[in-house]
Amino acid sequence: MDDLTELANARMPFGRYKDRYLMDLPETYLVWFSQQGFPEGKLGCMLAAMLEIKTNGLEKLLLPLRR
Repeated sequence: MDDLTELANARMPFGRYKDRYLMDLPETYLVWFSQQGFPEGKLGCMLAAMLEIKTNGLEKLLLPLRR
């Protein structure tokens, strides 16, 4: 599975938005994470990437990749 497909299908594993697709997280939540510090590891990288995608209005490019 390539990185974008994995990102399109990843879900939030904890917190207020648990089980939501990362691409469905509110941008304000991602900005908050960026200010607090993203989690370590793969999840943090995915959240940072999703913030970049949303900031640039590109999230619709991931929709065809979602299962």
